[in-house]
Amino acid sequence: MKKRIFLLAALAAGLVLCLAACGETNGDPITVTLWHVYGGEVNSPMNALVEEFNRTVGQEQGIRVRVDSVSNSGVIHESVLAAAYKDPGAPELPDLFVSYPKTVLALPDENILADYRDYFTNEELEGYLPEFVEEGTVHDRLVILPLAKSTEILFVNKTAFDRFAAETGASLDELATWEGLYTMAERYADWSGGKCFFVHDDHFNYFQVGVESLGEDFFDKNGIAFGPKFAYAWEPYARAALTGGLWLGSGYATEPLRTGDVIASVASSASVLYYSDVVTYEDNRTEQVEIVSLPCPIFEDGEKLVMQRGVGVCTVKSTPEREKACMTFLKWLTEPERNVDFVTSLGYMPVTKEGFDRYLPAAIETLSDPMYVSLYEAFLKTRQDYTFYVPPQREDYLNLETHFEKAVRLRLAAGRAQYLEQGADALEPLLRTVREELQKSYGK
Repeated sequence: MKKRIFLLAALAAGLVLCLAACGETNGDPITVTLWHVYGGEVNSPMNALVEEFNRTVGQEQGIRVRVDSVSNSGVIHESVLAAAYKDPGAPELPDLFVSYPKTVLALPDENILADYRDYFTNEELEGYLPEFVEEGTVHDRLVILPLAKSTEILFVNKTAFDRFAAETGASLDELATWEGLYTMAERYADWSGGKCFFVHDDHFNYFQVGVESLGEDFFDKNGIAFGPKFAYAWEPYARAALTGGLWLGSGYATEPLRTGDVIASVASSASVLYYSDVVTYEDNRTEQVEIVSLPCPIFEDGEKLVMQRGVGVCTVKSTPEREKACMTFLKWLTEPERNVDFVTSLGYMPVTKEGFDRYLPAAIETLSDPMYVSLYEAFLKTRQDYTFYVPPQREDYLNLETHFEKAVRLRLAAGRAQYLEQGADALEPLLRTVREELQKSYGK
């Protein structure tokens, strides 16, 4: 009798130990937290995918993903750094957060992030576009996994452009090169009585990618090199700005296109979310327009190079079980077909070769918005013809970019005022002096 009681007690104790050891996976799921930028708190394609994962694969494998923050990349950047540096009142780091390399480089210790090469096989990683993987590799560790990428696209108000073309013979084909675009900007300013033709959302990117595409280093060890190819890229750009064809106002490129102050813009492809097929003019008139997308212009003698944009996702080191749960979710999320469904709802590019080449063409056939159809057709041309540029991972990158954006707009705006005051004879001297002033602001 005593032996039987002892055996029953041993079995009961063993059952308790098993439940304690297995409870995290069989009873209580492993919960991992996520900070992301894709949509609002209520209407978010990412949140919808998280819910789908939780009720399918997550339920089967004992994993639950919880979205703790939906914000913009700047807010997440600041929140991550505050958490990593343990600032008073800062939240704890989530298991997963979206990030640019600049955030990783600013961390007190990059080793708090998992290296995806420890969890993804070489074959799995080869499925992603190599430039996207390269951008996420910091100090030889893959710490940012591509999830949804964007690039720079030329958006054109074709309705307004067609009016201009009918009277001048202008063609969209001329916008394939920067030389052609800026020459057209001057023609448009003259034809329209001084209105701007074009706005670039990121002047720093225009010069950085342009100079590199012409075979010259944009950066040197002290900052920006300001070499001969910079001067080449400067001339048509500044000429259009000084003569009135290039928009120099602050803010995003979407706004002057929506108000009819320009009819063409280069901006992040993800900004398609903020473009509208209705233009509201200064006098409150509205016009239904057609917005078309074209691959980003290049220089006539330059390589077909284009900026890649968009955050990736980092995984914070924790326990093997939690990290494995994160990887299960990320692999599920970036499966080619699912990734295409996700990105086409947001104006982003898929991150895998199979997604681009097999699933995206079919997905385009299901899109109902002509603006999105045009955008994704431009993506396919970009993928086929261009190389995605990978910005250097410099600690001073953000400072260089911020200074450049402010300085170049201010100096060109001042030069524009001088041009209007002094007349056409002042153009050639101003092209040189404004560039020299910009370079001096960098100590060059």
